[in-house]
Amino acid sequence: MEYIITIILLFAMLLVYFKIADKYNIIDKPNQRSSHTEITLRGGGIIFPIAFLLFIGSQFFRGNSITNPENYLIFGTGLLAICVLSFIDDMIDLSSKIRLVFHFISVTLLLYFVNAFQLLPIWSIPILFIMIIGILNAYNFMDGVNGITGLYSLVVLASLLYVNQNIVGFTNEDFIIYPLLASTVFLFFNFRKKAKCFMGDIGSIGIAFWILGLLGLLMIETQELKYLLFLTVYGTDVVLTILERLKLKENIFEAHRRHLYQLFANEKKVSHLLVSTLYAGLQLFINAIIIALDLPEWLIFAAIVLPIGLLYLITKSTIKKQVSKSK
Repeated sequence: MEYIITIILLFAMLLVYFKIADKYNIIDKPNQRSSHTEITLRGGGIIFPIAFLLFIGSQFFRGNSITNPENYLIFGTGLLAICVLSFIDDMIDLSSKIRLVFHFISVTLLLYFVNAFQLLPIWSIPILFIMIIGILNAYNFMDGVNGITGLYSLVVLASLLYVNQNIVGFTNEDFIIYPLLASTVFLFFNFRKKAKCFMGDIGSIGIAFWILGLLGLLMIETQELKYLLFLTVYGTDVVLTILERLKLKENIFEAHRRHLYQLFANEKKVSHLLVSTLYAGLQLFINAIIIALDLPEWLIFAAIVLPIGLLYLITKSTIKKQVSKSK
C-alpha cells in the first residue's frame, strides 16, 4: 500500500510541477546537440529529489533510524545540493567554477555516506572524486533521446534491487525502491514519441548521484568492483566518443552529436523509444551476466568490456559508412 501511495504522490507532484514549468516557461529549446525538434517542458527529473524526501518521510513514519547504519541525511544533503545547482544551471547557465564547487561538496558528502574516507586508502580519494564527477557528467551527456536515461536507470536500479534481495543485503530496500518508482513515473511522461517533459540536468545528475551512492555501498560491502559494470553501456559510449573527439582535435566540452545513440536517432532516424530500449536491454543482459558469473574480477571485466567496446566500434563505423554513402 505504501508504494501505491508513493506512486500517486509522485504523479501528483510531477503534474503540479508541469503547471509551474508551463507558467514560468521552464522549457527545453532544440539546439545543435538536440535529437528532438519541438519545445518541451524540462526539469521533470525534479521527481528524484522529491522521491528522496518521500523516502525520508516513510522512514520517519515507520520509526526507522535515518542515521544508522547509513546516514541518509548526509546523502540527502549532497543529493539536494547537486539537484538545486543543476536545476538553476538548466535555466541560467552557471559558471564552471560554481558547478565544480557544488560538485566537490556533494561528492564529498557521497563519499562520507559510503564510508570511503574511513575504509579506503587516502591515495584513492582523489581518483574517486575524478571518477564520480566524470560519471555524473557522462550520465548527463547520455540523456539525449526520449526514455533513454529513465529506462537505463530503471534497469540499473532493478539489478541493484535483485542483488540486495538475493545476493547481499547492502542497504535498506526502500532506498532502491523509491528511485525505481520515481523512474517508472517519470517514464510515463517521457517514454513517448512526443515526450511530455525531459529530465533536465536535475534529473540526469540527480539519479546518477543516487545510483552512485548505491553502487558505492554495494562495492564497499562486497569489496568487488565488478558492479561498476552495471554502467557499461553508458560508460562505453561516453569514453569512446571522448577518445574519438580527442583524435579529431575537437573541443570535448562543446555540444556535439557524435554519441552512438545520436547517430541512431539523428542519422539513421531510428525511433527514440527503440534506441532507449536497445541501450537498456543490452545493459540488462550485461547485468545478468555479471550477477551470474562467479569468476575472477579481471576476467569478468575482460569478458564484458572488450566485446562491448568492439561491438560499439563496429556498429558506429557501419552507421557512418551507410550515412556517408547516402549523401
